[in-house]
Amino acid sequence: MQIKVNRQLPVPLAKQIYQAIVDRIQSELLEEGTRLPSVRALAKQIHVSFMTVVQAYDALEEDGYIIRIQGKGTFVRTKAADTTPKKELPKKESPFDWQLSVPDYLPRAQFSRYHQVSARYEFFSSTIDPGLLPNRYLEKEIQRILAEEPRILSTYSDVQGDLPLRQELTVYLRDKQIQVTPEEILITNGTQQGIDLVARTFVGPGDIVITEAPTYPAAIDVFRWRGATILPVPVDKDGMRVDMLAALCEKYKPKLIYTMPTFHNPTGTVMSIERRRQLLDIAYETQSIILEDDPWSEIYYENKPPSSLKSMDPLGHVIYLKGLSKILAPGCRIGVLVASGTIFHRLVAAKGNMDLGSPLLTQKAVLPLLYSERMRNHVKKLRIALQLRRDMMIELLAKHMPEGISWLTPRGGVNLWLSLPPHVDTEDFLMYASNYQLTFLPGAACYPIESKHHFLRLSFSFMNEPLLAEGVKELCRATAAFIEATVTYRKTPVV
Repeated sequence: MQIKVNRQLPVPLAKQIYQAIVDRIQSELLEEGTRLPSVRALAKQIHVSFMTVVQAYDALEEDGYIIRIQGKGTFVRTKAADTTPKKELPKKESPFDWQLSVPDYLPRAQFSRYHQVSARYEFFSSTIDPGLLPNRYLEKEIQRILAEEPRILSTYSDVQGDLPLRQELTVYLRDKQIQVTPEEILITNGTQQGIDLVARTFVGPGDIVITEAPTYPAAIDVFRWRGATILPVPVDKDGMRVDMLAALCEKYKPKLIYTMPTFHNPTGTVMSIERRRQLLDIAYETQSIILEDDPWSEIYYENKPPSSLKSMDPLGHVIYLKGLSKILAPGCRIGVLVASGTIFHRLVAAKGNMDLGSPLLTQKAVLPLLYSERMRNHVKKLRIALQLRRDMMIELLAKHMPEGISWLTPRGGVNLWLSLPPHVDTEDFLMYASNYQLTFLPGAACYPIESKHHFLRLSFSFMNEPLLAEGVKELCRATAAFIEATVTYRKTPVV
């Protein structure tokens, strides 16, 4: 188990150790019953004092993540095991136990863990109901392409991406006020690969990465994997608190600032145009890279969002990521990365090292849709359909949710950010909600440090309207029952 601490941070060392172990447990990289190093062994391994590790282990035990057994050691105890007798941690012997001695460098992978859970009422996935996507059109396009160009399956794409697609994307991005040439566009296997490419190229151990808090969990996973020190900046109704960012940058020089200024994931907020300008000024002053992630700017419900950061940046500090898969065909995994200067050339080299280029067939399949009127009509209909679902969810929540629960109404995108009473842990609630065939994203996964456990993210885009209505009512019923159960438990006297 590789744990690194940074003595230059304002976060106490014991808290850093605690967070590193919690990240691994919540990512299921440390399994139930796994024996942890002794206090002395871990202190020696990461060069901290004995008492620092004691403090970390005390906090882990208090929060239910580990159990100490006299004469045997310290063991991982997941929250799912809370009903198991404390002295009985079942751990079957396996022929693969030797693998525990092989160190890895994967400190966190929480988002993929939640992806593996399926349920009747799927509030976790920020993907769109397949019934709203142009599947038939894309199916016919793929058949036509294969008929006209049968060798396409045996042809590699350019590392940078199919040139006709990149040419058409310059027109598409121009509608977003982004003036770009095909030579500044890189096609990726979704925006997640774009985040990974940027991290692999520019982020190394100890580098400072600043993110919003909360933020996209899979981005946290990537930056943690690169060994970055992640510093969070809170979000309010106008996006990232750039006043707090400026204060943070006076003490720590960030290598990268990761932001979703438009329909932020998970809160749905939009960064004001004034804050966007201030953010660019901070990046210029600190010579930092801004990674602008834009998955949902087409899906707005009232007014068009402000201009992208990339469109306001003449100096090349912004790397812009645009996902096309979500609104067209998630199975195609088409992402767009836009950057300038030597930053772009280095990213193309990293893409070549990674996979030598994205599949050509899927790039060819989405190309006709981009330059046709069908694309504009599709996006317009999509906005209407998703706004109806958003409004229906909010109406049902207002009618059926118990008191003490609030949410932000997103002006775009597909997510709703709920705040439950402070004593409610949404990780525990997720396990309880499985009895109601519900799944969602617990808020703690969206924080790099100092997790807040009483938030959760609901996505309203994946289920059709009847199932969504049924699911929201079931969610409200589960929430009321869980809160009542936790209140009763808290009031029960300890004998």
